[in-house]
Amino acid sequence: MVRDMPQNPSPEFSATPPVEMGRRGLFIGAGIAVAGTLLPPGTAAAATLAGAAGPAAAPAIDLHPPAVDPSTQTLVPVPDSRVPAAVAALDTIVGEVMAATRVPGLSVAVVHRGEVLHAKGYGVRDVRTRVPVDEKTVFHLASVSKSLSATVVAGLVGRRAVAWTDPIVKHLPRFALADSFVTANVTLADLFSHSSGLPEHAGDLLEDLGYDQDYILNALRLEKLDPFRATYAYTNFGLTAAGVAAAAAAGPDWAMVADDVLFRPLGMSATSFRSRDFDTRSNRAAMHVRIGKDWVQKFTRDADAEAPAGGASSNVLDMARWMVLRLADGTWKGGKVIDADALTLTGTPHAVSSPPGSAPARTGFYGLGTNSGVDYTGRVRWSHSGAFAQGAATSYSLLPDLDLGIVVLTNGMPLGIPESIGAYFLDLVVGARIENDWSALLDPVFARLYVNPSVLAGKTPPAHPAPPRPDSYYTGTYLNDYYGPVQVVARGDGLHVLMPPRPTDYPLQHWDGDRFAFLPVGENALGITEATFAPGRQTDVAGSMRLEFYDATGLGSFTRR
Repeated sequence: MVRDMPQNPSPEFSATPPVEMGRRGLFIGAGIAVAGTLLPPGTAAAATLAGAAGPAAAPAIDLHPPAVDPSTQTLVPVPDSRVPAAVAALDTIVGEVMAATRVPGLSVAVVHRGEVLHAKGYGVRDVRTRVPVDEKTVFHLASVSKSLSATVVAGLVGRRAVAWTDPIVKHLPRFALADSFVTANVTLADLFSHSSGLPEHAGDLLEDLGYDQDYILNALRLEKLDPFRATYAYTNFGLTAAGVAAAAAAGPDWAMVADDVLFRPLGMSATSFRSRDFDTRSNRAAMHVRIGKDWVQKFTRDADAEAPAGGASSNVLDMARWMVLRLADGTWKGGKVIDADALTLTGTPHAVSSPPGSAPARTGFYGLGTNSGVDYTGRVRWSHSGAFAQGAATSYSLLPDLDLGIVVLTNGMPLGIPESIGAYFLDLVVGARIENDWSALLDPVFARLYVNPSVLAGKTPPAHPAPPRPDSYYTGTYLNDYYGPVQVVARGDGLHVLMPPRPTDYPLQHWDGDRFAFLPVGENALGITEATFAPGRQTDVAGSMRLEFYDATGLGSFTRR
């Protein structure tokens, strides 16, 4: 999965530090200024000074302070010493988080004012080999890929190869969604901001089964749409369609366009959107999942199908270069690489991604492949997290007014580790102290990602179930336009569901009557789920089958051929 992680982290977890601010000489009211102190009217000192000045004396009001753009202004200053002090604390922050979580390995980079202040690896690449992580170790980026992809498309916009407002069908004529109006009008920006109306994670389960990108993008036309441009739903393959459309206007394929527009100009030689490039790196991080208290290397990941929404791999040195470019409005070493106006749009709010939970809470927004929000000091913060449940978690945050960025890449399943490290660091920068126990705050947020919604979750089979019918009642071919034809076969050990295209073999365990249980596999699998059979016109065979796990968006019903 490339799930929608808590981004930034979410501002509703933030607390405003108790900072008392004010301006000497700006006194509004009937008070008198004494050495920068406002004396309230009625005090003896105020009366004495008022008499000396005369009864007609007016309070001092400066209506002409130095001009500042109010839209960029914050009343919580950050002294120059704050950033290096926070960088000096990173080893301690990382050490404590790693000790608490025992994540195998991670790397961190910090950039400030165009310079790399910190780039370092911690822990090991793989629990089996114990080879250390260093600043050159390449990690899966997961959904942090989206921000790189938005930068690439901004580059194409600057070259006038595409526009953010281009309809997808202008470059991918065969692309379609369930509504003809949406098909004709959905743009690159709509899909990069997750506001096309596609449901959350549309297409992800097809990728888990092994379908290729062409099949998945074609299948999106079967997804039921929410209102167009009125709702936000995090959708990997919608963004992928937009990136593929942009690439179709500019080059042979997405990976080559990304190389040409971004990676080569910045010298990001360790960064690629090709799975094979990651697999051939000698210095790469393996994926790990936590089972009980132990981290285990169990899975590998080929995310080519979802590139550009995911699928990129990189190290913190290359990501530092990208952060410098992003904070410099598309310039690198004094030269323009990405058009500034096109790039600015990626950090501009396009959709409400996190509505406020209470009246004083801040709202979270999504730009184009980028989270855009305001932190508790009033500063704009751009960010994104990435996650593969099978063993990678990443995060970056940028504070453009401070020309500051931090990126954290890990080789463990998403538990809030990179997000908490980034949040602790930024707390020290903007407030000079840790404002929240970020690990504790994020634990329940990430725990929700692993809650199995199945009707069978946490249950045991009935003690006295109704018996199943003969195997011949269930066996046969069941059709589904979205997932393709599914076979139910009987073998010596019982019934099996064979899901295309590989096929994926799911043994069925009888539960009760025509209800069976099975264990799905893949990035999004969360444990036990249900298969149910229903009668059709013929009394001796089932007419349909519903697979609960594959029915999240109402597409999990299969009809017997």
